[in-house]
Amino acid sequence: MIDENIKSLETRLEAVCARVGRSRDEITLVAVSKTFGADRIREAAKAGLRDFGENYVQELTAKNLQLNDLSPRWHFIGHLQSNKVKYIADFIHLIHSVDNIRLAREIDTRAERCGRILDVLVEVHTTDEATKSGARPEETTGLVRQLAALGHLRVQGLMTMGPFSDDPNDSRPSFRHVAALAREIEREGIAGVSMKKLSMGMTHDFEVAIEEGATLVRIGTAIFGERTKEH
Repeated sequence: MIDENIKSLETRLEAVCARVGRSRDEITLVAVSKTFGADRIREAAKAGLRDFGENYVQELTAKNLQLNDLSPRWHFIGHLQSNKVKYIADFIHLIHSVDNIRLAREIDTRAERCGRILDVLVEVHTTDEATKSGARPEETTGLVRQLAALGHLRVQGLMTMGPFSDDPNDSRPSFRHVAALAREIEREGIAGVSMKKLSMGMTHDFEVAIEEGATLVRIGTAIFGERTKEH
């Protein structure tokens, strides 16, 4: 089932890229594997996927031990607490959800202890939904400047989530706003900062996200199916 789902998803990815004149190679497909077991991730990896997204540190560390032989690229895409950074600092590939300087400083400290420079994205809050995390758009450039001063952390771009809605087009203003904000920050020329990565779009709205410039899409349901349990 997962193999067929990935083939179907790839057809959609190729189609939207062709429609907007982008290369499929510009888009990293992050398979959101939270709540799914290691066997399902192995199946996805066998079908060619390498990037996997998790929301919960305890679940991620357990899966990393179980799947170490696969050398997956783990993406942390949920709200990250400062006191949990130490558990993932030595293996995480990309943290999508940095939204405050306290968390960034802890990532910097833990990365230094591991002898690594950790790649991060700044999460931007672009809806009026209180349940979502992220820096306010008007605060984002200032936060990026603060992060740029940290020696073991590297800002690679921005991340956002669209509003809860059945209509994918309802996400377009959020995605367009963040893409414009990334271009604005790029023009600032902040040393050590890149805005090449835009993490936007999930199963229901990834095509709109790609139309608006996403370079990473976070897709779970279209790959693994509906979740049967919640954290």
